[in-house]
Amino acid sequence: MASSSSSSSSLNFTVRRCEPELVPPAIPTPHEVKLLSDIDDQDGLRFHVPMVQIYRKKESMAEKDPVQVIRQALSQTLVFYYPFAGRLREGPHRKLMVDCTGEGVMFIEADADVTLDQFGDSLQPPFPCYQELQYEVPGSQEITNTPLLLVQVTRLKCGGFFLAIRLNHTMCDGPGYQQFLSAWAEMARGATKPSIAPVWRRELLMARDPPRITCNHREYEQVPDTVKGTVTPNQDDMVQRSFFFGPLDIAALRRLIPQHLRHCTTFDLITACLWRCRTKALQIEADEDVRMMCVVNARGQFNSPLPVGYYGNGFAYPAAVTTAGKLCGKPFGYAVELINKVKGEMTEEYLQSVADLMVMKGRCLFTTVRSCIVSHLARFNIREVDFGWGEGVYAGVAQAGGGSFPGISFFCSAKNGKGEEGIVFPICLPAAAMERFSQEFNHMLRNKNQPQTTSATLIMSNL
Repeated sequence: MASSSSSSSSLNFTVRRCEPELVPPAIPTPHEVKLLSDIDDQDGLRFHVPMVQIYRKKESMAEKDPVQVIRQALSQTLVFYYPFAGRLREGPHRKLMVDCTGEGVMFIEADADVTLDQFGDSLQPPFPCYQELQYEVPGSQEITNTPLLLVQVTRLKCGGFFLAIRLNHTMCDGPGYQQFLSAWAEMARGATKPSIAPVWRRELLMARDPPRITCNHREYEQVPDTVKGTVTPNQDDMVQRSFFFGPLDIAALRRLIPQHLRHCTTFDLITACLWRCRTKALQIEADEDVRMMCVVNARGQFNSPLPVGYYGNGFAYPAAVTTAGKLCGKPFGYAVELINKVKGEMTEEYLQSVADLMVMKGRCLFTTVRSCIVSHLARFNIREVDFGWGEGVYAGVAQAGGGSFPGISFFCSAKNGKGEEGIVFPICLPAAAMERFSQEFNHMLRNKNQPQTTSATLIMSNL
């Protein structure tokens, strides 16, 4: 058993970890090779997403060990989701496929001498010393030939626990992850099979023959790099903060837009706010283009819908594009309208065109220059996933950027210290830009006509 101590400016604790082990399916599963779709294996999804579920002690579960319950349920769930127990291989033309070997997923049992209450308001990303709560097993960071899931269950002194899950994004998207997690929780509560049977069917999102690009994909444009406005993971002054939007904050933003936009969603408002504040914070030149790419779920939007139970990636991220000068100089409603409009670009043809583009352009990466991406995980209710300990205290991404491109922000449902329901999103920026972002953010939520205090909160950590 390994032991390591962790500390942050506000918290010190020690984590004792058992050696990582492989958890295979509970019974033998098919040994076959399954192709990923041409949406799944694009460059922009070839990374591991760090996710976390946090649960409090439950008296009725006092005799149950969360490590044993979750490990056993995972083994049973992998019988149905057996591709997760395999390994990715890369074939000709960078095509990814799953070799269903049944080897299993990586699992770590751990204990920490800390309670949930000691985390205080830090039960939102970035978490103090998260590297101890989700240990990076050496050699497991590659996309191919390594476990597709890394799971760590860390018991806390109070009886609560962290369930940290590192997921290979090529295997599934937000709805697919929620489906897998729900099946796993069902097994933990005693089910013998998932209520929704998993469906592979990745051929539904393969490129056509011959492939043809039929839509304008500004999210994949090749843009000359510039120093201003591009945030890279290797910058040594990067910090991370989470921003929480409660009902008062959403109302404050809604008062900033004209009547004809009052139909817009909470997602539109928060995305437009983030985009505008981030652009100002990075001090991008007025004539430079900036991009906001919105992850739009394709499920239910097709004439021939993806089948119930499909857990592969079924989305695109069309880009709203304007100049920094227009975005920051025009009224807030301009940004909201751009976001609202770009979501409407998602059609069955658009997604098919993305699949074709991937084959024609070598599974290229999205535009990273002066760009950001948002994904609305809050709509998938993963905090409600119940392994027997009830609803999670927090459920969602563990850090901004998902461990990959720092311009990605995931919107997750959360409660603040007052118990208010809202949406939290982590963001990653250079330290000086983060301070400017915070100032712009607070300025936007300040309504002179109604000077009530908003419920926005922020948390900061050095990366």
